[in-house]
Amino acid sequence: MTNQSNLTRRDVLLGSLGTAGLLTTSQVTRAQRSKQPPNIVYIMADDLGYADVGVYGRGDIKTPNIDTLARQGVRFTQAYANSAVCSASRLALITGRYQYRLRLGLEEPLGSSPDIGLPPEHPTLPSLLKKQGYGTTLIGKWHLGVMPKFGPLQSGYDHFYGHRGGGVDYFTHKGPRGNPDFWEDNVRIEKNGYITELFGDRAVQVVNQYAASKQPFLLSLHFNAPHWPWELPGHEAEARRIDGSMLYHHDGGTQKIYRGMVEAMDVQIGRVLRALQSKGLSNNTIVIFTSDNGGERFSDMWPFSGQKNELLEGGIRIPAIISWPAQLPKNRVIEQQAMHMDWLPTLLSAAGGAPDPAYPTDGMNLLPQLQGAAPVARKLYWRYKSNHQRALRDGDYKFLKILDNTYLFNVVEDPLERANLKALKPDIYRRLVDEWQVWNRDMLPELAESLGGAVEAAEQADHGTAGPARLTPDTANL
Repeated sequence: MTNQSNLTRRDVLLGSLGTAGLLTTSQVTRAQRSKQPPNIVYIMADDLGYADVGVYGRGDIKTPNIDTLARQGVRFTQAYANSAVCSASRLALITGRYQYRLRLGLEEPLGSSPDIGLPPEHPTLPSLLKKQGYGTTLIGKWHLGVMPKFGPLQSGYDHFYGHRGGGVDYFTHKGPRGNPDFWEDNVRIEKNGYITELFGDRAVQVVNQYAASKQPFLLSLHFNAPHWPWELPGHEAEARRIDGSMLYHHDGGTQKIYRGMVEAMDVQIGRVLRALQSKGLSNNTIVIFTSDNGGERFSDMWPFSGQKNELLEGGIRIPAIISWPAQLPKNRVIEQQAMHMDWLPTLLSAAGGAPDPAYPTDGMNLLPQLQGAAPVARKLYWRYKSNHQRALRDGDYKFLKILDNTYLFNVVEDPLERANLKALKPDIYRRLVDEWQVWNRDMLPELAESLGGAVEAAEQADHGTAGPARLTPDTANL
C-alpha cells in the first residue's frame, strides 16, 4: 500500500533518503544495551491542524525549529490522534491503550468530576520509564483528572509545572470558568507572563538540571498553544477583555493571531533544542513533536476536511515528527499508519523496557518502521459520542459514520472524503462495519446519555436486517 497521492513536493524532497545504511532492530538493541538510554522529549501542541507547520505545507506560518526536527529525523504522513478531542487522546498516549478501555476515556472531553480520572494504579509511560531509572517531568497540560484523587504525581511524573484543566488564559492562567489553574507539583502558584514562554523557560531549566545529574529523563512538554483563547505575546489587554468569558471561544481571534501563537510555540521549541545541544544531549535524545487532535477554525487541515470533534480526517490526522540522531535516519518521510497509543511501546522499547503485561498495549512498536522497515498493515478504530460517530481505517479504506449517515472512503485517493463508495464496494463496506462491531465489543459501552436506538436501526438497514430499534451494551448506537 502506498500513499503517493497525498505526498507534497516537500514530501518527495524530504523522503529522498533511501534505506541504505540503516541499522537493524537487533543492531539498535545491542547498541542501546551498551550505551546510555536515550533521553525523551515529547512535545505536544494543543488543537494544531495537520498542515499548521511549514514542513507539512503551511507557507504563511514560520516554524523553523519544528521544520529542523523533520530534517533531522522522520516525519509521518499518516499519523492519527486516538480521539478527535484532547483528554481522550492524552489518555491513550500515557497508557498505550485505546482510551475506551477506561472510564475516563468515555469523557470527550473530561469535565470536572472529582471521581473520574486516570487511575493511579494504572501503569503509564512515565511510571514504566521510572522503573528503567528515568527522571520524569510534565510541563504544560494534564487534563486527566483533578485533585485529590488524580494528578501527574500520582501517575508516574516526579514533577509537574502547568495546568490541570483543558485550557487556560495565556496571561491570567485562569481556566474557562475563571478559576486559577497554574500548579507546581501539587501547589497552586501565581506567575506573571505568557504561558507558552513560561513553559519554555521551565523546559530549558529541566533539561539543564537533568544534564547536570546525568540521569536519563522523560520531559513531556505539552503546550496549550494554539488552543483558544486567541492571544499573542504582549496581548494582555485581550486577556483582560475576555476575562470570565473564556467559554465563548468564538469571541476574538484572527488568522494573524493564530499564526503568531504557533510561531511563539516554535520559538520555545527552538530554545529547548538548543539547550539539549549546548549540554551535549542532542545525539542521544528522542524528540517527538505532534498534536493531540485536529485543529479548530483558524487551522489548516489540507488536504483533509473536518476539524476537532469530528472523525473526518481533519479531526484526527495530525503532524508527527521524531528525531533521534544516534539511531534514526535524517530527512525521511514514512507512510506507516500510527496513533498516539503507539508511542508508549515505541519509547519503552527504545529505553530497553516493555509494557506491563497485566495491561497489554493496543499500540504498535514503531521502531522497525522508523529504522527503514516497510509499513505494516493494521486497522485503526475510533468512536466519538458527539453525533454518534464511528470510524475504522483499514488499508486505503475508511468506514465512517456520523449520526445516521454511513460512508466508505478511499482516503488515499480521496483524502477530502467526498466520494462515498458504500454502494460501489458493498463487500468492503460490510466487512469494515462488522469488524468495527467486533472491536467495539471489547471496549467499555458508551455513556447512557449518548445512546439512541434509531442509530442502530439505521445500521441494521444498511445490512438489510432492519428491525425494531433496540440497545445493547455491545452494539448500542452503532
